[in-house]
Amino acid sequence: MERLSVLIIEDDGQLAEVLARFLRRQGFEVETATEAGMALQKMFARVFDIVLSDIRLPDRSGIEVLQEIKRAFPQTIVLMMTAFSSIDSAVEAVRLGADDYLSKPLQLDDVKMRIERALERRRLQARVADLQQQLTERYRFGNIIGKSKPMQELFRILERVARSSATVLIVGRTGTGKELVARAIHYNSPRANGPFVDINCGALPAELLESELFGHVRGAFTGATESRPGLFEVAHGGTLFLDEVDALKPDLQVKLLRALQEKVIRRVGGRENIPVDVRIIAATT
Repeated sequence: MERLSVLIIEDDGQLAEVLARFLRRQGFEVETATEAGMALQKMFARVFDIVLSDIRLPDRSGIEVLQEIKRAFPQTIVLMMTAFSSIDSAVEAVRLGADDYLSKPLQLDDVKMRIERALERRRLQARVADLQQQLTERYRFGNIIGKSKPMQELFRILERVARSSATVLIVGRTGTGKELVARAIHYNSPRANGPFVDINCGALPAELLESELFGHVRGAFTGATESRPGLFEVAHGGTLFLDEVDALKPDLQVKLLRALQEKVIRRVGGRENIPVDVRIIAATT
């Protein structure tokens, strides 16, 4: 397996050498730079997997170096090194894209742990992106069976609908693939990276359905020993699919309408309005 490469940007030559020797023993390929200009020259000559940079450098701010690296090489892991007195700057660096920060004086075991943690986080992100791509491929409109003219027209409509933010009602007999269409709309929409949450409104009693959709606060009813978010909150940033929406009682329809119009919900027994960003796709026979 190819060794991961590390660039250390540190004007303290002794510290840089100690770090370099330690990381080489861990199996990394390591280069060092004593100032920002030299570091950026090396970065543009070859892409490094990991950068360890001091937050204060002789020629430029480490924050500026971070921003330039992230603009040009967004996949590079960057860990900022800082003295205790500059912790606020380190926190700002993380806000601007650094993967983590290390406090001086450095503890080599801590350096190793934080690098491993950043690598694991990056592997998980890559895995999530891969799974997301698989879902998108699985629910491409072309994967829905149907070659007749009416089906081809339906696909064109679905593509237009997916790109919009409109609330959707799917009508069809049981077994005709309403949920498949709903998922296809979601995974071909700008919300594809958000959650897709589904519920069968006809499968729960009305008193449970309200809590399931909107959540509840502690003590709202017998057995409500703790507050719990509803599916509107769980689906925030994504899509909520309401199957058998015609089973909703009139009072729940009013609450649903308010959520659609005002983009806020209120948990059962609660007084606080909670903003939600959810697209509704509903289905009925």
